Amino acid sequence: MNAIDERLLTRNGLAARQLAATLLTHEENTRLPRLRDVAEQLGVGNGTVQAAFQLLEGVGAIRTVARGHLGTFLVEADRAVLWRLSGMGTLLAAMPLPYSRRYEGLATGLRTAFEQARTPFAVTFMRGAHDRVAALLEHKVDLVVLSRFAADRLMGQHPLELVADLGPSTYVGAHGILVRRGVDPVSHGLRVAVDRSSEDLELLTERAFAGRPDLKWVEASYMQLPDLFARGEVDATVWNLDEVQGRMGEGVDVLPLSDEILGELSLRNARAAIVGRAEDRPLGVVRQALDPDLITGIQQAVLRGDLIPSY
Repeated sequence: MNAIDERLLTRNGLAARQLAATLLTHEENTRLPRLRDVAEQLGVGNGTVQAAFQLLEGVGAIRTVARGHLGTFLVEADRAVLWRLSGMGTLLAAMPLPYSRRYEGLATGLRTAFEQARTPFAVTFMRGAHDRVAALLEHKVDLVVLSRFAADRLMGQHPLELVADLGPSTYVGAHGILVRRGVDPVSHGLRVAVDRSSEDLELLTERAFAGRPDLKWVEASYMQLPDLFARGEVDATVWNLDEVQGRMGEGVDVLPLSDEILGELSLRNARAAIVGRAEDRPLGVVRQALDPDLITGIQQAVLRGDLIPSY
């Protein structure tokens, strides 16, 4: 254990860790809160807060300057050092499996944004919004990426908070109806593949095939689709067209979804949302670190082929 680590275990050091997490949300060249306000927030005395500031300045995490009646300003902040001293560790985000170039671009944009913000970050991939949110609620991950539609539904059911909405076409480009060639999509006894791990796909599929006589549901994942269609075990489904391009072969036709089927989903299922646990300490830091324009710019560069995915 080095001298810095030992100091962080003292009362002043523990306050410094809390202060480091708080300062991660402060921009440079902005006025700091009054000493007594910080003390009240941290639940310690003024002297402890003053010692915590001195400790952070002593290790090069921050530099402050007093400007008379204007107050004390944060002149410089080393985010990497502040993050390490805060003890928050590496942020782990759960994303959909990177089967599409759009998802690869999104993962690359997230990694780049956190790197530029000097915030330790890693990404893991999990199929299904419900599974990703379950991992978030169990504190196995810190953030999840899902469609804005699924985010709104799940935030209504769990203590979750929206961190960012990345805008149109950042989650999917479009959904379409896949039909095995030679099959009438309105015929009796249609066998329809459905991915019930995805709220978006489940709802769209149910809407697209509502009222079909003698409908037979076949639960399936993306990886199973090509084989199921090739073996003639399913007749149709609704899927993210980003994920099926070049994989379904010539025996499958793609039909557009009508605006009537899409409904309000057309505005929200294509938007990528980043969600965290409500009132979780890192969320303010994450918002500070995330640059949505940078993320979407990187994603578009990957989609155009101008940038090789890296995540």
